[in-house]
Amino acid sequence: MAISSEFIAQPADAGQRLDVFVARASGLSRARVQDLIERGAVVVAGRPQKPRHAIRAGERVTLAVPDPEPLAFTPEPMPLAILYEDEHLLVLDKPAGLVVHPGAGRTTGTLVHALLAHCRDLPGIGGVERPGIVHRLDRGTSGVMVVAKSEAAHASLSAQFKDRVVRKSYVALVCGVMRNDAGRIEAAIGRREHDRKRMGVKGRGGRAARTVYRVLRRLPEMTLVELGLETGRTHQIRVHLAHIGHPVVGDEVYGGRRARRGGSGGASASRQLLHSWRLGFRHPVRGDWLEFTAPIPEDIRAVADLDPKQGKGVDADGTMAPLGQRS
Repeated sequence: MAISSEFIAQPADAGQRLDVFVARASGLSRARVQDLIERGAVVVAGRPQKPRHAIRAGERVTLAVPDPEPLAFTPEPMPLAILYEDEHLLVLDKPAGLVVHPGAGRTTGTLVHALLAHCRDLPGIGGVERPGIVHRLDRGTSGVMVVAKSEAAHASLSAQFKDRVVRKSYVALVCGVMRNDAGRIEAAIGRREHDRKRMGVKGRGGRAARTVYRVLRRLPEMTLVELGLETGRTHQIRVHLAHIGHPVVGDEVYGGRRARRGGSGGASASRQLLHSWRLGFRHPVRGDWLEFTAPIPEDIRAVADLDPKQGKGVDADGTMAPLGQRS
């Protein structure tokens, strides 16, 4: 059954765009509201309006959230490494090789398929194509992810990612020995003109991107680094590291033959050795700060020669504080 809500604009709301007003009043994401407006599920004084409609004080806005549309794919039970779960969200450790959501050439066996089997109420949350998904990791990237299990959680988490409230920390093995102990990479990123599936550093037309890093361990021909994102562009870490001459080990897309070998004569890797290590955010309903760590996987620990006891809630050398939390 569709859920209907009614909102009356107050004087302080006058002049706001319709999509902004409804998103704030309902707790839904602005993208979700825009989709509902286009589908005729939002009316003002009994008439449909465009998302850009300027609200007037006293206007009555009705929102009808329709029943979730049937999904074109079938839930598929598969093991999930769940780090935390409540009625609003789920935090998991995604293994390398698992695609997050269906897309061109991938219609089965994704994380979304597994989530639909695990969460009975997930269909329709945040849209039908990527239910519950508020961020993603590349297929070859492992580590911690958060999934929304309610519309309110989806709206809050999406806003936190957009407003850069979320704290993300990655660990990667990169080709070559980094000279500096820490640094910041600032280089705009955009799609390549002749290969729209790949990103690259662009002097014009790119979006500002900033990555901070610090060295955890130097190896003969590789470096283990921790990375923090100050922006969230597609493939940002992989593009930035390749740009400074230290592509992620195993990343053939941005590092070529050198990355496949792990440097000159280094250990080979079957995937890019990049791991989403820590993720922190505010609980979408309670408001308290939550932070989760995904243990550094065996393939990275083996190549970096880390002690098996390390990488689970501690830094590679057992002493360094999380990136962005140093005094």
